[in-house]
Amino acid sequence: MRSPHPVRPVPALAAVLLAATLALTGCSAGGSDSSSKAAGDKPAAQSDAKGSAPGGEKGAGGAQQARAPRLTSSIIRTASLTVQVKDVPKALDEARTTTENAGGYVGDETTTRDEKGRERTRVVLRVPVEKYDEVLADLQGAGKLLDRTAKAEDVTDQVVDVDSRIRSQRASVVRVRELMDQATKLSDVVELEGELSSREADLEALLAQQASLKDRTSLATITLSLSETPVKTAAEDESPGFVDALAGGWDAFVTMLRWLAVVIGAVLPFAAVAALIVLAWLRLVRPRLPRRPAHAPATSALGPLPAAPPVPGGGTRKGGDED
Repeated sequence: MRSPHPVRPVPALAAVLLAATLALTGCSAGGSDSSSKAAGDKPAAQSDAKGSAPGGEKGAGGAQQARAPRLTSSIIRTASLTVQVKDVPKALDEARTTTENAGGYVGDETTTRDEKGRERTRVVLRVPVEKYDEVLADLQGAGKLLDRTAKAEDVTDQVVDVDSRIRSQRASVVRVRELMDQATKLSDVVELEGELSSREADLEALLAQQASLKDRTSLATITLSLSETPVKTAAEDESPGFVDALAGGWDAFVTMLRWLAVVIGAVLPFAAVAALIVLAWLRLVRPRLPRRPAHAPATSALGPLPAAPPVPGGGTRKGGDED
């Protein structure tokens, strides 16, 4: 019987070495690929980190834009309504109810009556901004709308400015208080107390301004005028006639007399004073003045001439004539 051939160790060893070589080649390739990937990903990761870091320009701008809150518009809304109604007290009660149901309140109120006893009421209503349009529609539907005016003022920039100044002022107050805690000299303490009082006063003024802006932007103001007076219809244009001309002339004449009376009234005090001055001159001053002689006597080189004797009958005798 023939024995089987023994297994040769050389081919088997060669096969093992070949497999090991392939494995090592794959590992080294995988390692180089992984290292190259790691090396390639590292700069990318670093660039991403740099971009997202606060020092990165692009990333910082993008992050700030992503994190920046959207500003809410701050608008002051006001409106004025004039409505003709049949019953003013009833319409006013309905307006109050509408305002209170919307979460607002009634402000100033003024009521008057004309010569015929018809009422006219003016009331100021404050309603939340989100209910502004709804309340406005209800109020103008209470009767016949005669006039409507609505305004909207954007104060967003002013609100942002006041908020920023308040934050800065609060930080300033805190710094002054810290300096006061560290001060050891009395003069420094006194000076810092004065500076603290000034900055706290400025802070209070800013807080009051902020509260006012918040009130005016959160609550709209509606001024409602209710009237029972009917609307006057405009007369049709017609060509003027004799009566119209006569009425116009009479109005012009009355206007002229009125202006004349005004002028006379303005001149009268001066005329009265002038009359008193003239009367005092004639009655008091003039009689006391010295009187001038009627005729001065005639004179010659030898002396004064004799006066002519009087002639009977009131005349004078002429020189050289005798009776």
